[in-house]
Amino acid sequence: MIVSRRSYMLPTIILICLTYILFSSLPPGARTPHGHHHHHHKQHLDEEPPHKNTRFRWVKHVEQFPISKYIPLPTAPSSPIPRIQYKFPRESWFARWGRTRRQRAVKKAFKHAWKGYKENAWLRDELSPLSGGHRETFAGWAATLVDSLDTLVIMDLMDEFEEALEAIEQIDFTTTDAIQINVFETNIRYLGGLLGAYDLTHGKYPILLQKATEIADMIYGCFDTHNRMPQSRWEWTRSAGGLNIEASRNTILAEIGSLNLEFTRMSQLTKDPKYFDAIQRIANFLEEEQPKTKVPGMWPMMVNARDLELADPRFTIGGMADSTYEYLPKEHMLLGGQTNQYRKMYDSFMGAMKSRLLFRPMTEDGRDILFAGNLHAGASKINMEPQWEHLKCFLGGTVGIGSKVFDRPEELSIARKLVDGCIWAYDVMPTGIMPEILHLTVCKEGRSCKLSQNSHSSSDAESIAQGKKLPPGVADIPDPQYLLRPEAIESVFIMYRITGDNSLQDSAWRMFQNIERMARTAYGHAAIADVRDPESPLMDYMESFWLAETLKYFYLTFSEPDLVNLDEYVLNTEAHPFRRPSAYV
Repeated sequence: MIVSRRSYMLPTIILICLTYILFSSLPPGARTPHGHHHHHHKQHLDEEPPHKNTRFRWVKHVEQFPISKYIPLPTAPSSPIPRIQYKFPRESWFARWGRTRRQRAVKKAFKHAWKGYKENAWLRDELSPLSGGHRETFAGWAATLVDSLDTLVIMDLMDEFEEALEAIEQIDFTTTDAIQINVFETNIRYLGGLLGAYDLTHGKYPILLQKATEIADMIYGCFDTHNRMPQSRWEWTRSAGGLNIEASRNTILAEIGSLNLEFTRMSQLTKDPKYFDAIQRIANFLEEEQPKTKVPGMWPMMVNARDLELADPRFTIGGMADSTYEYLPKEHMLLGGQTNQYRKMYDSFMGAMKSRLLFRPMTEDGRDILFAGNLHAGASKINMEPQWEHLKCFLGGTVGIGSKVFDRPEELSIARKLVDGCIWAYDVMPTGIMPEILHLTVCKEGRSCKLSQNSHSSSDAESIAQGKKLPPGVADIPDPQYLLRPEAIESVFIMYRITGDNSLQDSAWRMFQNIERMARTAYGHAAIADVRDPESPLMDYMESFWLAETLKYFYLTFSEPDLVNLDEYVLNTEAHPFRRPSAYV
């Protein structure tokens, strides 16, 4: 509507009032965006909470499929869990100087990205680090803010932490503009972030548990199905309207198998058994089916959670499956060894992985490193694809922890070779950064694993001619991106804390410097489009795990070993530290 210049004052005033009413009633996503990088974050604090006018709101209601009796937390006597961390000797002055110099560099990088988020995307999910805008990716509940709370504590940024605590009071976890809620991501980032900050500050800030309970009680609604398996992409508005929901016949394994730690910790802190009951039903199902799958000891990538069937022929420890396996030793730790269920599942998994997935690659120097491939279980044969991905780099840390807590010392060398494999995958790239996915050349058993100088095949030559820049031993790089992922430094950190090997700190420092050099922007850090190219363009997103995980793990690698001691805390798959029962020897 355009007002004529001949209009009088009254119509003009009426137009202004109507415009104000119209725009103040629009849903948040429909508002005209303003230049966030020109505004200080305090102006964002004065805005309306992001979901004030959303149509649907979650309220507690009578369940469609109520539980008659909850499965309680285990009450058996705790079994002593062996110590994980190396007994570090007293540090020399020179070693401390070098370590803290690196630690300060990581903290500086964090403060740069946090400043960019605070000034340009406050109370939004993610900063857009090239444009200075923001993205809503996880229900619009300020994912980066909540995900970063315990990193602020770990880095002793307590003024920023308390400022963030004031902001989270504005987040309403009972409503969202999202039609579906990704329960897994909500669980690990939001619930995990609140619980981690609560445990790390020893319960000093009750608002953290209050908000954790708010979000846990909401997503608990996803379990209200006929078999109590969660609807992982939860149609929450159906539940809010009193309608039935069902678990999916195509549920990602990681999304159903990685809720244990957070829901267990909720029951431990609140004394409410419903949370543990919810995940224990999943654990019982997975344990029962584990020996019956096409690769006994492992679960396929996709689960028919509605019919409780595991028919998918694809098996991996990478994306879509990873954290289910990661949580096996970690849930054992969080339960204080009060049950052997997770020990048995881990034992079965390790048998399958060692016999079917692990392989040594061909490298230029014949290095003794390990990777884990993918499996496809056909009618008569199980085929292994030598594919590796950045997401799989968690495995070295997990096997390292398992070797300690389950007293399997012979597997620590496997863990170290897996960690060294990820370090190698960083070091051989032109940018010093590992790509999202790469395919490797398998070293045949009983043969030398060192590539000869004339070992390039015609396909290698063709790849080089096409400009793919493949390092020796790498057969293909189908996805050359680096998305600011944490898995490699996660395992480097864990292996350093287990072994005390200072060379791992040196590897971490190389990794950090290369990422910082390539990814830094005016507003934060951005994902890299092609790690084969030292001049690679950047992509305009910075996921919350950059601050919650990647920089946290770099910082802890250069910290004193008692900061987030692995004998006192267990870290969830988003690097949020939950306090362990003190049942270790």
